[in-house]
Amino acid sequence: MSLSARVPVVAGLAYLERIRQLPPSFTAILSVEPANRYFRHAIVVSSESGKVGYVAPEVAGHYYETIKAATERITCPARRGSESDHETSGVELVLDLSSIAQPESE
Repeated sequence: MSLSARVPVVAGLAYLERIRQLPPSFTAILSVEPANRYFRHAIVVSSESGKVGYVAPEVAGHYYETIKAATERITCPARRGSESDHETSGVELVLDLSSIAQPESE
């Protein structure tokens, strides 16, 4: 399975109401948050209505430099998590990062 197959979004309680107002599928906007003191590779996930969470830490490090270096807004397809996504892992949103350059093998 590639990294882009199913990328979860970490969304705290502060974002749940905004997430619930999203359509089932939408376009996510990705940006880095270099001043994040908790996670040095923080990638913010936003919708047109504002921030909805962060790319999961176990994946964000692979895409951070690509998104940071972008000169244009980076977007990707996103969907609200299914009921089983939420029940089994607490995932509220899932991203498809296949349109973003895959990182080189380490």
